[in-house]
Amino acid sequence: MSWLWAIIVGFVLGLIAKAILPGKQHQPLWLTTLFGIIGSVLGNAVATWIGVADTRGIDWTRHLLQLAGAVLVVGLGEMAYKSMRGGKRQMT
Repeated sequence: MSWLWAIIVGFVLGLIAKAILPGKQHQPLWLTTLFGIIGSVLGNAVATWIGVADTRGIDWTRHLLQLAGAVLVVGLGEMAYKSMRGGKRQMT
């Protein structure tokens, strides 16, 4: 069940990160979800490292760190995806 939640959270965070980033992102939805999962894991690691992973109530700091991680990974992933695809996608 934790894998299902990771996919759902990664999907939602990836979409929010794409909405936050300026311009149009060209990566496919499955890659956005994967980047969101990676960003979420990165945010959880930072939250654990600074000691705010488990608090009483809603873990707002952890959630913000997860979102920040997703924005970072989606942004870097978009740059890598564009460079691998030759900058702009060719219309066929």
